[in-house]
Amino acid sequence: MELFYTPTEQIHPATNQVSIEGEEFHHLVRVLRKREGELILVTDGNGLRCEVRIASISKHDVQGEIISTTTIEPPSTRVTVALSLLKNPQRFEWFLEKATELGISTIIPMVTARTVVQPSNDRVHNKLKRWRTIVLSAARQSKRYYLPQVVEPQRFSDVLNRSGYDERCMPFEAATSSPTLHCAGKNILFLIGGEGGFSAEEVQQAEATGCRTMSLGTTILRAETAALFAVAYVRSQLLTEAPSAWL
Repeated sequence: MELFYTPTEQIHPATNQVSIEGEEFHHLVRVLRKREGELILVTDGNGLRCEVRIASISKHDVQGEIISTTTIEPPSTRVTVALSLLKNPQRFEWFLEKATELGISTIIPMVTARTVVQPSNDRVHNKLKRWRTIVLSAARQSKRYYLPQVVEPQRFSDVLNRSGYDERCMPFEAATSSPTLHCAGKNILFLIGGEGGFSAEEVQQAEATGCRTMSLGTTILRAETAALFAVAYVRSQLLTEAPSAWL
C-alpha cells in the first residue's frame, strides 16, 4: 500500500476519519488515480501509522475511514546534517532526496564564510516550501513514518550554538583522522562546507566548541556527496545493531 502524509489535526482516531488535502491529495487522485474503496497508508509524519479505506473523493480532498492505527517507535539514533547552500541548487535538492531515503532526521541549510549563493529573505519561504516538498516526496517513496525536518537557513555560528547533540563532526579535506564514531543511540550533527570548504577560522571555531574534525578519504568529494556519505556512514553502522536501531 502507498503511504500518504496529512497533518495530525486531520486524523481523527475517535471517529475513525481522516482527510487528505493539498499536494498529497493531488498525488493520490491525479497521479496514482486512487478510487473509493481502495486501501492506503496514512501518517502524520510523527510516528502514527493508519491503514485507511478511501470513503469519498471530492474536488479538493479525500475522506477516509481508519481501519487500524499503530504507533511506530522513533529511531533511537538521530542524524542532523548542516550543509552549506550550494551554487547549483539542484545538487542541494539531490542531497535532500537521497538523505531522506537514508534516514536523516534534520537538515540545516547553512551559510558559511564561503557560501556563494544566499537566498534573500523574501525568497526563503518559497525555498523552504520546495525543499520540504522534495523531502516529503522522498519520505513517501521510502515509507518513512517520521518526516525529516528542514529548518530555515542558519549561519555557521548559529549552527555551532545549537545544543542537544552527543557528537559534533566536521569532515573536511585537510583533516587527517578517520571517523571513529559509535553512532547507535546518539544524536549526531555533521557540518559540511560548500564550494571552497570551510575557512581556517571556521575550523578553529568548530574545534573550540567540541567538534571533531575528520577525513572522508583521500579524494575530494563534492559537498553533497560528503553530506550523503555522513548519513550513509551512520546507517551502515546501525545495520550491525538490532533492527530496532536501524534508520
